[in-house]
Amino acid sequence: MDSVGLVLEGGGMRGVYTAGVLEYMMENNLYFRYVIGVSAGACNAASYLSRQSGRNRTVLIDYVNHPEYISYKNLVRKKQLFGMDLIFDEIPSTHVPFDFDTFQNATEQFVIGTTDIFTGKPYYFNKKDDGEQILPILRASSSLPFMAPPVQINNRFHLDGGITDPIPVHKSEADGNHSHVVILTRNEGYRKQKSKLSWMIQRLYRKNPALALAITSRYKHYNQTLDHIEANRENYFIIQPSTPLEVARIEKSQMRLTSLYNQGYADMKKRHKELENWLEKRALVKETV
Repeated sequence: MDSVGLVLEGGGMRGVYTAGVLEYMMENNLYFRYVIGVSAGACNAASYLSRQSGRNRTVLIDYVNHPEYISYKNLVRKKQLFGMDLIFDEIPSTHVPFDFDTFQNATEQFVIGTTDIFTGKPYYFNKKDDGEQILPILRASSSLPFMAPPVQINNRFHLDGGITDPIPVHKSEADGNHSHVVILTRNEGYRKQKSKLSWMIQRLYRKNPALALAITSRYKHYNQTLDHIEANRENYFIIQPSTPLEVARIEKSQMRLTSLYNQGYADMKKRHKELENWLEKRALVKETV
């Protein structure tokens, strides 16, 4: 599967759908040489590349009712709605250990998108150069505006990668991939609407006007990316929820989360043969180019 990129959208707790898709892929030894993700997509990809079957389900569903996982007390005390210390420190180091060795030794390329708060532009890390800092990078890529403080890595401050590159297909293309398997966390036909809180965003981030502009313009970039995919549909294999979503970005219902996880698994299982056929055709296309 050379020159085929696996592209993972974020989406907060909607990322449990991606976890289900990747679980099926792991069980069937379906790996791509290039993986790129933002926010929840990047977090799911890390466990996929560390070959830890079941880990994403445990972290996303079994721990969701932990008092520190999603808490408005966190938002008041620490300015973070999600328990970032719990999710990106305690869980991977103690409760559900992350297999750093397998992750580092994996041959796949792994690119993680964040947003530089000063430039308002996407900033990308990769496993080869930055793998030792994987947890703070994942934390940065998942730090939503208003819900978490920026994360400093080296000399830069970062927020959620989904702000500036929510579906990072252009980066995958720029890195040399001619075909892309894209896992989305929204239904077919979804388009993002302009935020009604643009004035608040500009006020709260007045010291970072480039970031404020990136946040308020996110809907345009998101929709333009979907338009780009549709205009080049032969190069993309899209996996997305087959039925209307009942899970929000911030979701604590284990029943709804489990249902969406199972939906992701079932959707991928149903389309496994279709994906194999598409990959074979794309390989033939590459040979004739």
